[in-house]
Amino acid sequence: MKELTETFQQETGIKCETIVASSGKLTAQIKAGAPFDVFVSADLKYPNTLFKEGFGEEKPKVYANGTLVLWTTSENIKPSLEILSEENITHIAVANPKTAPYGRATEEFLKKAGKFGDLESKFIFGESISAVNRYIHSGSAEIGFTAKSVVLSPQMKNEGKWIEIDPSQYSSIQQAALLLKSKQTETIKNARKFYEFLFSAKAKKILEKYGYWS
Repeated sequence: MKELTETFQQETGIKCETIVASSGKLTAQIKAGAPFDVFVSADLKYPNTLFKEGFGEEKPKVYANGTLVLWTTSENIKPSLEILSEENITHIAVANPKTAPYGRATEEFLKKAGKFGDLESKFIFGESISAVNRYIHSGSAEIGFTAKSVVLSPQMKNEGKWIEIDPSQYSSIQQAALLLKSKQTETIKNARKFYEFLFSAKAKKILEKYGYWS
């Protein structure tokens, strides 16, 4: 998102401020009147909910699909599904399935693999994918499930080891955007420009660099 907003600002001169939290938390804030202009979510569920309740200018659209990875920053661990059951793995970071789409994807994948029940006692839940990343990076969890965009980001690109989870083993993580209603004419005009930029060829190229696919 940082590269997307910086590129947009360079092209238009319109300054962007990003507020980062779980999709569920941001939805609650928008309902409570938070002055946001564009809601960029890691799933389609929450933008659809907001649109149905009258918070959006138009129906939300999917701008990219996310990919789930298993990531560790421990030198002694080689990430794999099998290693999760070993005794030296005592904490597995997972995004909360109730509030975060990557958490729902993780739960779906592990249930399909027949591992969820066996591993459940090891889970450390993060409210968002950002919290999960902190657990993994700090070593609070030996390993965890996160977004491919995280391990490909400039800050984390050479940190630890990761494997991609087969996308056919969980439902698509559809990243969606919703243009929110505003009473300010200039605000909605600028917000729409950013919203449309998310679906441009230039934005798509940036997203692909971080592991997203259309």
